[in-house]
Amino acid sequence: MQSKRILVTGANGQLGNEMRKLGAVSPNEYIFTDVAELDITDRDAVMAFTQENDIKIIVNCAAYTNVDKAEDDEATAELINATAVRNLAEAMKAADGTLFHVSTDYVFGTDGNTPRTEEMPTNPLGAYGRTKLHGEQAIAEVGTKAIIIRTAWLYSEFGNNFLKTMLRLTAEKENLNVVFDQVGTPTYAGDLALAIFSIIEGDYYAGNEGIYHFSNEGVCSWYDFAQEIATAMRHDKCKINPCHSNEFSSKVTRPPFSVLDKTKIKQTFGIEIPHWRESMIYCLKRIIMQQQAEK
Repeated sequence: MQSKRILVTGANGQLGNEMRKLGAVSPNEYIFTDVAELDITDRDAVMAFTQENDIKIIVNCAAYTNVDKAEDDEATAELINATAVRNLAEAMKAADGTLFHVSTDYVFGTDGNTPRTEEMPTNPLGAYGRTKLHGEQAIAEVGTKAIIIRTAWLYSEFGNNFLKTMLRLTAEKENLNVVFDQVGTPTYAGDLALAIFSIIEGDYYAGNEGIYHFSNEGVCSWYDFAQEIATAMRHDKCKINPCHSNEFSSKVTRPPFSVLDKTKIKQTFGIEIPHWRESMIYCLKRIIMQQQAEK
């Protein structure tokens, strides 16, 4: 079987770094870029890069993810989350390739408290959700072959995220307030990367294009997640208090219920998804190992 050349954009982010680890053990050639190597908001640059490197698959891990900042700078969020996505879609359309694009639970609004399926109506609450939805719509308008994966509550040992913040704060503070009225599922970026990698490496994407949902299994609030992190790390001196979302000032309303229904991705690709606690423990162990190695 001829090896494929796969472009991974946003390679310095949480998901991109996880894709790097997997790409290193693949018989296919993974090419990793971030903004310094390829500006995906530049259509001509994207078209030239994909043609020169004979790219047949793009995994787009790039995104503008600062939810609050997007309210003040929607133009930049739109550029990265929608315009750049259109550029990537057009490049794969021209190459008769496939685009893997990561989207978000933020495309949904406040309606309902049952797990979100791919067919449920979208109603984003803020600029971040709107621009991510525009990215999904751009792919549909271009008409390229694509697999869109919506995810939620992403964390890893890379970059800044809730798990790493709680790891630090529960070690430093005696009291901590964490919201209990937002419910969803923490998602380990390593598990999402493995799902994408498995679909690519197994050639399962052809004929299975569409929108899918992926998060870890199980349900919790941010308060529950923080408690589990503290318990696992034995940070017993920190008392974690449940509080309401409106006790924190924010320019955007976050989805109060962000549980994603994973039935479609599991049935289509035969993917087994770990429970969020299991993946949380694994990630914490990796962080500890990393810290010890750096000493």
